[in-house]
Amino acid sequence: MIWNPMNYPQQWKAIVLVHVLCFFLLIHGKAQRTTQLFNDGWKYLEDSSRDFPEIAVDEWKEINLPHTWNQWDATDNSPGYRRDAGWYYKEFSYLKDPAKSVRLYLEGANMESEVFLNGERVGGHIGGYVGFEVQLTEQVIDGINKLAIRVSNAYNPNLIPSQKADFFLYGGITRDVWLIEYPQVYLEDIVWTTPVLNEEEATIQFSGGLSVSRSLVEPEIVVELLSPDEEVVAKNRFELLREELVEKDGSFILPSFPLNNPALWSPEAPNLYTARISLIAGGKELDIQEERLGLRWFSFNTSGAFMLNGQKLLLRGTHRHEEHAGYGAAMPDSLHRRDMELIKEMGANFVRLGHYPQDPEVYRACDELGLIVWDELPWCRGGIGGEEWRANTRRLLQEQILQNRHHPSICFWSLGNEIYWLPDFPGGGSPEKLNRFLKELNELAHKLDPSRLTALRKYYDGADLVDVFSPSIWAGWYAGVYTNYESALERERKKYPNMLHMEYGGSSHVGRHTETPVTGDGLLSEEEWAEVANQVSVKNIAKEGDWTENYIVDLFDWHLSVSEAFPDFAGNAQWAFKDFGTPLRPENAIPYVNQKGLLDRAGNPKDSYYVFKSYWSEEPFVYIESHTWTERAGPEGKIREVSVYSNCPEVELFHNGASLGKRALEKGNFPAHNLRWQVGFSEGTNDLLAVGYVGEEVSFTDSLRLSYRYQPAGKPHHISLQARPVEKGKFLVEATMVDQEGNRVLTYEDRVYFSLNGQGQLVVNYGTPTGSQVIEMANGRASIEVFLPEGKAVIEARNQDFKGSYLTIAAEN
Repeated sequence: MIWNPMNYPQQWKAIVLVHVLCFFLLIHGKAQRTTQLFNDGWKYLEDSSRDFPEIAVDEWKEINLPHTWNQWDATDNSPGYRRDAGWYYKEFSYLKDPAKSVRLYLEGANMESEVFLNGERVGGHIGGYVGFEVQLTEQVIDGINKLAIRVSNAYNPNLIPSQKADFFLYGGITRDVWLIEYPQVYLEDIVWTTPVLNEEEATIQFSGGLSVSRSLVEPEIVVELLSPDEEVVAKNRFELLREELVEKDGSFILPSFPLNNPALWSPEAPNLYTARISLIAGGKELDIQEERLGLRWFSFNTSGAFMLNGQKLLLRGTHRHEEHAGYGAAMPDSLHRRDMELIKEMGANFVRLGHYPQDPEVYRACDELGLIVWDELPWCRGGIGGEEWRANTRRLLQEQILQNRHHPSICFWSLGNEIYWLPDFPGGGSPEKLNRFLKELNELAHKLDPSRLTALRKYYDGADLVDVFSPSIWAGWYAGVYTNYESALERERKKYPNMLHMEYGGSSHVGRHTETPVTGDGLLSEEEWAEVANQVSVKNIAKEGDWTENYIVDLFDWHLSVSEAFPDFAGNAQWAFKDFGTPLRPENAIPYVNQKGLLDRAGNPKDSYYVFKSYWSEEPFVYIESHTWTERAGPEGKIREVSVYSNCPEVELFHNGASLGKRALEKGNFPAHNLRWQVGFSEGTNDLLAVGYVGEEVSFTDSLRLSYRYQPAGKPHHISLQARPVEKGKFLVEATMVDQEGNRVLTYEDRVYFSLNGQGQLVVNYGTPTGSQVIEMANGRASIEVFLPEGKAVIEARNQDFKGSYLTIAAEN
């Protein structure tokens, strides 16, 4: 009789497979996965050909990843930006190992990708902002391999986000790329849950799968749990067959194991455990995976407050777009990390990632820093499409959740933002169609991840279809006045029990100030409170205001004074943390830049950043409002109010060496927590010094020198140009509108256009206050940086009314 394993139970089949596996391992030894960063040494060609371009690759541009072809044209002075395809090419040497498979992993490529290896198509992906993997094993060869990737961000209404979204859809391979080698048998799809979790105990359970599609007998899985202090607190060994833990398809669920007195994850203490999961067979370690675990639980209580680990937590948040001046969306991990560090340093504990999943480094940073995350599907505007659109959207949500669900920082899966608005398809704004699909997405999210809450912003017909809803309240910007914020919250809280308020704020142009900031009283209807779909005919501060830093400081100060004291309020998130590019705003003070950030597009704090820091940060500081307001004017004897933003218990202000007295911090006493002084400026130079005290100790100081004059400037006469070196090979050129006597005209706000002739170059297309060729003046002044390592350059500044102001500058020796 011939022995046939098919005649025996599944257990015997698995035994045979394990013996084969163990023999293989004895021959090839230890074969774990390896991961190689694959960012360097690429070439790029701006070509939309469907087939590989017939242009010699040595003529292509040499680049490193991440990369976007919209790095500069997004915020240049021309309407639109490149929405087409480009090709990436890399040659790499490889030595094939029959014990391993090899794959390419892209963390994100916008928006459609095709991957070719040695002339054959090996995979691709439709949709941006999520990672995808491509199998290379069959096509990779010993020796030199030729890898080509076609990426396109061309117009495609069947992809989210909509083309009508208020941000750029950057094209390119905008995130890291990895080459990963897998052993023949490896762990995959590791997921951890906590069936029991409280302050005294936790049980942790792991599930996942093996890469083979049949049961194995002898392999063991060893789970080693390290505490946040990197001490081993648990070690468990599971024999997959004997304990009947593995299914025919290779999936397994391990028994949960206990952990006493767990160190919980929270914004105040972002404790992270490390789980090392090893797959062992025949005495050999086949594969090992590491996962970071943050143990926490959350909910909303019956009064509407957000609860974390059984305690009320006011969510103090902001929003983050994935882009930066000079990089677009192709940011290095260091800049992603720096954004999140600045958010944390401000004192925030919550961030909404608008309006798409972001770089893996962002989630790692949020886990480690202690920032609760609202992670958003890129369904932003455009309504609903047909079956192709729905299939893409459904799949992108699934990919987003499966890739990010291991991050403890994520508490909310947002299913979209303003999804009904500006439909791309006939009937795409139908509430019936939208609701049917929204229900489907909500069920899918809960099926993939029952542990988190679903969310939605500004689609009122679907508010009851998700767990958490955000209405639109832009008090003091798109409607009404900021002093109406509290009544708006009261009204909305009654409608939406589990409510978080996403998006409030307004735009500010760095350096623009006024002695008499608007409040909206008498200008707008105080009863208007909610943003409406069509802003064109609505009278609001966004159009009627002056975009000064003073106004936005007051608006944020008022909003925070309300939200910090509002009973059982779950929390809100300011829009947005940093200025970002948008194709929809060509007429902004900096064209094509949304200037609602607390930082400019290069990450430099505006005045409003310090308002939030004064409410939320525990690191003592003082900041005189404002370091960009160094030239002021007013009648002799006119008293001006000076505010200092600080979190020190007491602050003393000095004017020209004389103390104006100490004032005690009173949180929420508008404005500036009671830290405000009446100052009679003298004509000429004025020196201000603020000293913050913690107890009797001097904690922090801040100083400001400003010029004050008693006579207002006359009519604008000409643009005056000055330059000063800021570093080797770089100058800052300032254009100032002056009257006939040479006095700066502080009320002048028109655009100015810079140009250069000669050597060097202007710093342009950064979308920043000193990196924009076209920019509105702020209190009669605009600036631009100039690279001039050698030679001379002639700078011109002009606009419609004032022609031909020139300045010649020469490089320093």
